[in-house]
Amino acid sequence: MTARRLALIAGLTLAAAATGAHAQEAFTPAARGTWQVNLRATSVSPDAGDPIVTAAGAASGLKADVKDDVMPTLGVTYFITDRLAVEVIAGTTQHTVKAEGPGTDVVVHKTWVLPPVVSAQYHFAPKARFNPYVGAGLNYMIFYSGKDKNGFTVDLDDGFGYALQAGADIAVKGPYVVNVDVKKVWFETDAKINGGALKSKVNLDPMVVSVGVGRRF
Repeated sequence: MTARRLALIAGLTLAAAATGAHAQEAFTPAARGTWQVNLRATSVSPDAGDPIVTAAGAASGLKADVKDDVMPTLGVTYFITDRLAVEVIAGTTQHTVKAEGPGTDVVVHKTWVLPPVVSAQYHFAPKARFNPYVGAGLNYMIFYSGKDKNGFTVDLDDGFGYALQAGADIAVKGPYVVNVDVKKVWFETDAKINGGALKSKVNLDPMVVSVGVGRRF
């Protein structure tokens, strides 16, 4: 499932929840001291495509491509005030790394990625059923359990990135909400192939689209 398809599903879910919520009765608004836990389906779509060069910096004619993945994620939000909140998300996805070019389309590596994001959020309507928000924060990309493919060895550097965020909570009934969230993460990693014989500065810069349900405490 691509980010575009999940974004469409998220939009339809948001519209359906917004329409249906009006027919419901009491709901729990967000307020200072509220905790909200969201379980989401999340699409992580890297925006790679950077050139692969030799150790001396000469063009190889190849580019690095990183495929999408969809996995469940968990988000925890704490409201410092009615409108200001801090969110932490956790989840892990698996991505296929390919070298592509004229006459070449080969898988060189598969890796798991743990990209926790901590963001500060501003909520526009915490007392309303429909509560949109924006946010900004930091993330740390951790690559683990990588498997080299087709005779290649690949080393990827962990590191920090930053993110912007927009989303909305729709209170359904009682403490339960529907959550739709979109993040854009900017992150660059140094990739070394075959001990550095080939290398690439890969701008992963993933679009992270999530839809799910949450509960306020």
